[in-house]
Amino acid sequence: MQNNVNIKNKKARFEYEILDTYIAGIVLSGTEIKSIRQSRASIAESFCEFNEAGELFVINMTVEEYTHATHFNHQPKSARKLLLNKRELKKWHKSVKVSGNTIVPLKLFINDRGLAKMQIALGKGKKLYDKRETIKNRDNKRNLDRVKKAYNG
Repeated sequence: MQNNVNIKNKKARFEYEILDTYIAGIVLSGTEIKSIRQSRASIAESFCEFNEAGELFVINMTVEEYTHATHFNHQPKSARKLLLNKRELKKWHKSVKVSGNTIVPLKLFINDRGLAKMQIALGKGKKLYDKRETIKNRDNKRNLDRVKKAYNG
């Protein structure tokens, strides 16, 4: 079985300072997992939220409709439940409530057993000057690598 599905949220590391990460399972229906296995999903604008019962859901995750399905197809932008241990859920719920942190998905992938997993992170929003600093560091590193390559090459 191929498991080359690796859908990333590239903006998350730029927009947020990552404090902690977990790998969570996702509750999916039959046609949703088939679409994800075809890499027809996006987590670019998604975020995670707790409901009243303390369960964690990923909101705004887009899983395109499966092309070979009948009228029993899934909704592309529905809330999907994430599976974590109670202890982990309580820890993050408290952190989100008290500190005002955000839970953002970083990566959606298929593990060795063929199950869909999502890497989620507890993040703190960056200020505008932090984002500028990140861009400056990235440009400096690129220029340094370019000079090293020209010198060694």
